[in-house]
Amino acid sequence: MLKKTRKNEERLRRHKRVRRVVSGTPDCPRLNVFRSNKQIYAQIIDDTTGKTLAASSSVVLKLENGGNIDAAKKVGADIADKCKALKIESVRFDRGGYVYHGRVQALADAAREAGLKF
Repeated sequence: MLKKTRKNEERLRRHKRVRRVVSGTPDCPRLNVFRSNKQIYAQIIDDTTGKTLAASSSVVLKLENGGNIDAAKKVGADIADKCKALKIESVRFDRGGYVYHGRVQALADAAREAGLKF
């Protein structure tokens, strides 16, 4: 159990470093990614007001296996569609302290393919 705690603490430290630089505005909100072992979540956040503008996850989409790359692609496409509905064209990507690889990269690539710019 000690190793898991240390691993998450290190991720949170990395996330704090990223958050010093990346912040969302009404014109260009922040796309935040959180992944667990079984699910993946994405939120569009306006940091000036502290409000979540849109959210999507493998739980909301009721995907059978939410912890794989295919689920991440579907979540990325869904969050991009929700952004289009809100007339949001560009966002700032916040990887949440995770390595830009695997599911996080798949979500980002799917959002870009669906028309989101970052």
